[in-house]
Amino acid sequence: QVQLAESGGGLVQAGGSLRLSCVASGGTVSGDAMGWFRQAPGKEREFVAAIRWSGSTSYYADSVKGRFTIRKATNTVYLHMNSLKPEDTAVYYCAVKRGAVVTSEHLYNYWGQGTQVTVSS
Repeated sequence: QVQLAESGGGLVQAGGSLRLSCVASGGTVSGDAMGWFRQAPGKEREFVAAIRWSGSTSYYADSVKGRFTIRKATNTVYLHMNSLKPEDTAVYYCAVKRGAVVTSEHLYNYWGQGTQVTVSS
């Protein structure tokens, strides 16, 4: 049973940066995929970025490409968020699935509890 724990959220001004962390325990393997998703108030959860657990391949939503970077180290996946905008305000979740990286949240099996990111204008 994979367990995930996010941290690093907070309040930041527009243009600022944050780094989110997701620590995984309980049996991830190199073939797994780790994704970051976010859900803003009144909106559906959406894909942000994902990476193979091996660290070999990464994917980004168009809305964050060039501003966010996903990286992996040992049992932790980071989401470096730069040039933050008010529209990035959301609860951010990390998730794991077995097999290839996909952007659909419905295919991810394990989820963290989420961490709030608030970007003020």
